Amino acid sequence: MQRVEATIFAASEPVGRETLARIVGKSCSIDLLIDDIREELRGRPYDLVAVAGGFRHLTRPAYADAIRRAFGTAVGESERAVDLTQSDVLVLMCIAYFQPITRAELSSFFGKEISRDLIGHLRGAGLIASGPRSPTTGAPYTYVTTKQFLLEFGLDTLRDLPDIEALEDAGLLSKEKLLAGDIMPDFAGSEEYDGVQVDE
Repeated sequence: MQRVEATIFAASEPVGRETLARIVGKSCSIDLLIDDIREELRGRPYDLVAVAGGFRHLTRPAYADAIRRAFGTAVGESERAVDLTQSDVLVLMCIAYFQPITRAELSSFFGKEISRDLIGHLRGAGLIASGPRSPTTGAPYTYVTTKQFLLEFGLDTLRDLPDIEALEDAGLLSKEKLLAGDIMPDFAGSEEYDGVQVDE
């Protein structure tokens, strides 16, 4: 158990099950070891979490304010790959839910052309990558999310994304509006949307 915890603690990225199995042997249950470590960490200011297909030590959200006061930033904020605009987040959300997806398909969702610059910004941040070529005419590139996307948003797998129906029930997303291209009328500009300045 201590070898597993020490390995995860020392690693700069999430440690996968294959690596942990090399440490303790394939006959040992990784899940039981992780559960035991989490039990020992109960009440501590950090926990062992599953993220991006591996395990990582992270401080608990309750201590973010204390860390921010001490260092001027919470853990993870200084490592943020890029500052995302509302437009970036909306496009990234569509890629995450509908991948693999082409730029033309993204443009049809929003009723406005999605610029190559916006796609380049997300690619440069390591949040998206090229997926398989689309079987449509011209075989355009598709886009998919990356491991960095999972790390950035604290997800273990894409199955951890909020359920679309739950987002609709909470009033945060309307699938009908999204598919009708009605999610954000002034998406391509830098005009105000519901009182929020949208920066491109």
